[in-house]
Amino acid sequence: MNTITYEDFARVELRSGVVLKAEAFPKAKKPAYKVWVDFGSDIGVKQTSARITLHYTPEALMGRTVIGCVNLGTRNIAGFISEFLLVGFEDANGAICLAAVDGEVPKGRKLI
Repeated sequence: MNTITYEDFARVELRSGVVLKAEAFPKAKKPAYKVWVDFGSDIGVKQTSARITLHYTPEALMGRTVIGCVNLGTRNIAGFISEFLLVGFEDANGAICLAAVDGEVPKGRKLI
């Protein structure tokens, strides 16, 4: 495992947000959703593609507080611009389980 400095970690913008919309993304190579998250007034609404279809439905994602890395830059995924990385962990079978926020956290708060 590589060691990083606190300053390196502090540059990573992991922020809390609330899912506004999620829908199927049939053009993606692997099963995925298009997800729109509100990160609050300073960051705004950002969109991403997320391979989270095994554990979540679009309806179950609505209103959920999530964690996103908002300073990675954009990626074009099958013609859809992904503006942040929705973070999670692989389960024993490789399916993604979203990282969770415990308790009420305002939109846009930085993970510290």
